[in-house]
Amino acid sequence: MDHTEKVLEFIRTIQWEDLPESVQHQSKRCLLDGLGALIAGHNTPVGALMESFAMDQFPGDQATILVSGQKTSVSGAVLANGFAANALDIDDGYRAIMGHPGACVLPVLLGAGQLVAASRGRVSGQAFLTALVVGYETGIRAGLIRHATYETYHSSGSWGAICGAASAGKLMGLPHEVLRHALGAAEYHAPIAPMMKCIDLPGMGKDSIGWGCMTAMMSVLMAQKGFTGIRPIFDDSPDPDWIKSLGRDWEILNLYFKPYSACRWAQPGVDGALKIMEENGLVPGDIEEIKVFTFKESAALKQDYPGSTEEAQYNICFPIASAILDGEVGPGQNLPPRLFDRDIRDMMDRIGIVAQGRFQENFPARAESEVQIRTQNGKAFSSGIMSARWDIHTALPTDRELTEKFIWLAGPVIGEDRARKIEEMIFSFQEQKNLDQFYRFCVK
Repeated sequence: MDHTEKVLEFIRTIQWEDLPESVQHQSKRCLLDGLGALIAGHNTPVGALMESFAMDQFPGDQATILVSGQKTSVSGAVLANGFAANALDIDDGYRAIMGHPGACVLPVLLGAGQLVAASRGRVSGQAFLTALVVGYETGIRAGLIRHATYETYHSSGSWGAICGAASAGKLMGLPHEVLRHALGAAEYHAPIAPMMKCIDLPGMGKDSIGWGCMTAMMSVLMAQKGFTGIRPIFDDSPDPDWIKSLGRDWEILNLYFKPYSACRWAQPGVDGALKIMEENGLVPGDIEEIKVFTFKESAALKQDYPGSTEEAQYNICFPIASAILDGEVGPGQNLPPRLFDRDIRDMMDRIGIVAQGRFQENFPARAESEVQIRTQNGKAFSSGIMSARWDIHTALPTDRELTEKFIWLAGPVIGEDRARKIEEMIFSFQEQKNLDQFYRFCVK
């Protein structure tokens, strides 16, 4: 059996009962975490812009744009929800592919779920979660292959379109050949975006996840109408075990989660600064100078004052300064008026970034930095080497911590009471016979 046939068989035959209990539980954690990022992301400038754009350019009533409840065609809703999912850069990721599988899968599934409900009367929680796992497992492998076969570091959308099509194809029950063409079309039309260009000059395109989600959904719909696609990416795998391990090694268990709305590469510096402050009883006024020693990709993040939400997320000094002053880095910091706050900018002026080779050898398997703070009275403190928090080699978040993060993100947008009802529903999602109430809870 060739690689593509193995992937197609996995997508079409895997069932909820086939998933280990740990994978079943992780799928709920991923749904909770991704949904919180998506709901909060709709309150960003790009969230509002893409909602308006989708309503103008993709009219229809097939699917819902979250929070507002506006209806568009399914491709339009997936486009808007896709941009929102990564708008705050606080969604999950997988270290080796330097990208975000969850945000590439969830918006597509939300759209596909509404198509299935309209045609069959309902979609169950088990079916939804199983398709979510399919998206992660195929997407992580597609990302590994993409980076092994292309020299340039490509954005998540470049392989995310493929996993989005896989998850939608699973939920919609696509026949074998239709699914193969959908995956091939998604790969061929995916946004092959050089990631470092958006880090060098941040824009709303970011990780090309929104466009990748739309490409995934449209590829599935086109394949259903007879569109033929290329041979999918899985046959290009330089490591046969990446594909053979499907259904044996569950990569969804190897994700990291993000406590801060900032590029992952900046987050060891955030935690290093907070560690020094807490351990030594420092207050912001004590600080004379901060030095962050890190790997070159981290040091390549912007250091000047951000002029937009995207620039704040791809900045290394801004999240560190925000955390020192506010104790958190989230929508409250990355959106106006705090985005332009003078106190944060004054703290940024005290931060210096230094790339050092000692942090390069472990990247991208680990994102590590060391922070040093010198105080006004001449004392110096060091954090020691810090790894990004909530990672597989540090300590993954507990269910309670992910719940607190969800309420922190979603509560201000849809109300805390509704957010808690969603959280309770998700942790018993396998019992849901239809998802009508779930969709209603996600709309104001």
